[in-house]
Amino acid sequence: MAQRVIYIHGFNSSEHSFKAVRFGEYMAHYDVDYCVPRLSHEPFHAIIQIEQLLTPNTVLLGSSLGGFYATYLSQKYQLPAVVINPAVKPYLLLSSLLGPNYNPYQDSHYELNNSHINALKSLSIPSLERPSLLYLLQQTGDEVLDYQQAVKYYSQCKQQIEFGGDHSFVGFDDSIASIVDFLKIT
Repeated sequence: MAQRVIYIHGFNSSEHSFKAVRFGEYMAHYDVDYCVPRLSHEPFHAIIQIEQLLTPNTVLLGSSLGGFYATYLSQKYQLPAVVINPAVKPYLLLSSLLGPNYNPYQDSHYELNNSHINALKSLSIPSLERPSLLYLLQQTGDEVLDYQQAVKYYSQCKQQIEFGGDHSFVGFDDSIASIVDFLKIT
């Protein structure tokens, strides 16, 4: 069975995000099953969507809220995961976005409410039990999330911290080789 690589996109994003597409182009050179599910805005539904794709030979790559989900799944199922500018406490950030929302990448309108915030809180892991399964890619210029939260939370994990950049992770291509190496993609 080929190794399964799942890319987990962030909040108000889609399977067409730059990093998802670019990594998929790179994965075309490997014998892997590359999956990028279009995730629901509801946290529990998103987790179930990803769980349905898991195989014993799965590795994860997640960005922003996708990094939060990847962390949860990595620790629950003991899977290697790379997290890119991950949300550590998304329930705090998304609390300011309660109410009607629109995801332009999925062309969908939805209501963000307290049940979503509570779901994210329940998926939060206070401290990592298996930090060796995680690799943090973080840029200090992230304008959406406080990079220091991630550096502290993932302090026991392998880390690549880059000065500058932004939430999109500028120069993503330069990190692909280290991602492939960490996830042992062959």
